[in-house]
Amino acid sequence: MKNGPNMTHPRIVSLLEDIRQLSEERFLLVQALRQLVLDLDPDVFEEVKYGGLLFSAGKPFCGVFAYAKHVSLEFGNGAALPDEHGVLEGTGKLRRHIKLGTTHDIEQKHVLHYLTLALRALDGHAKRG
Repeated sequence: MKNGPNMTHPRIVSLLEDIRQLSEERFLLVQALRQLVLDLDPDVFEEVKYGGLLFSAGKPFCGVFAYAKHVSLEFGNGAALPDEHGVLEGTGKLRRHIKLGTTHDIEQKHVLHYLTLALRALDGHAKRG
């Protein structure tokens, strides 16, 4: 289901409120990441899965998960992404993540660049920009 600004699913609202109760800073960081991801392409939609927000455009390409001291932007196929800025963490066969502590980290760790790469890497997704 596509979620526009006025069409947020109740499960998403509930998760966001839970995050806000634990930490306003984490909530603001999750909201900033959500906006970046949803603005990537009109085909992007979000759902609550695995305890966080999973974003898809036909297929899943990233997730946002709030933890006690940070927010993690996860890429299911992140090992295949070029890491020219050296910010991807993880050593598994497929997954990589970017650990974020504040909204300032979004720019410092080139999050939009990696989100764009992950979206473009989806099979059959139009190459944009």
